[in-house]
Amino acid sequence: MTNALDTQVGGTHYKDMPIQPLEYIVANELLFCEGNVVKYVSRWRSKNGVEDLRKARHYLDMLIQEHTQEVALELRHSLKEPIDGNK
Repeated sequence: MTNALDTQVGGTHYKDMPIQPLEYIVANELLFCEGNVVKYVSRWRSKNGVEDLRKARHYLDMLIQEHTQEVALELRHSLKEPIDGNK
């Protein structure tokens, strides 16, 4: 059986790496935005240069925004609960 990672459409910027970004992403169960950060940072030197770094930064900005919104929601929720735990 052929390994799909042995074939790459559109270049060799992943195939030539000792560990392909997809292998790392799957092994570490990264989410979509996290995986894209790994992908773009891994390939920037061999594919699209600074444009790929900007793409990685865009996904990092989305992760930061999502996380800070989640933290804010958790904080708001915790402030609405009684301090002693009684309702």
